[in-house]
Amino acid sequence: MTMAPILHTERLTLAPLSLDHWEAYAKAWADPELTAFIGGKPRARQESWTKFTQGVGLWPLLGHGYWAFLDRATGQFLGNGGLARFERGIAELEGYPEAGWAFVPAAWGKGLATEAMAAVLNWADGALKSEIRCIIDPGNVASQKVAAKLGFQHFADSDGAIGPVGVYRRTLPDAA
Repeated sequence: MTMAPILHTERLTLAPLSLDHWEAYAKAWADPELTAFIGGKPRARQESWTKFTQGVGLWPLLGHGYWAFLDRATGQFLGNGGLARFERGIAELEGYPEAGWAFVPAAWGKGLATEAMAAVLNWADGALKSEIRCIIDPGNVASQKVAAKLGFQHFADSDGAIGPVGVYRRTLPDAA
């Protein structure tokens, strides 16, 4: 069974999601600030549980999934993200790992999303050797900036079941 590898950055540990992270995860996703551009509304505990287990369950199925983003010094849960396949019905995502990231508001504006996802993408470049795609709400300027720093380029727009999103892609560094 494939498990998430543990990755380290200067300030973060990217660890496999586990029950140790559940309560902090549920609290984070119940925050309307965190969800403002990700679904637009706080998640109920049951919805969070489904998403939490989905992030864990992707690993044995696909060889990639989601990590908990933890403060390296304290172990505090700061967010989660990684690479997924959510079957969203967006044609531009089909056949590609989908990058996603979310941090608690107290961690915003510190470069942590870029730091975490750079580690994820570095791992993916070696392990998956695939173009990576992501979607971002048109109003989420902060995530658009993170995506640009990570090498993603906007190439399409979609208006599916989750509402309007920009679709971005990042080719393998050797394939650029």
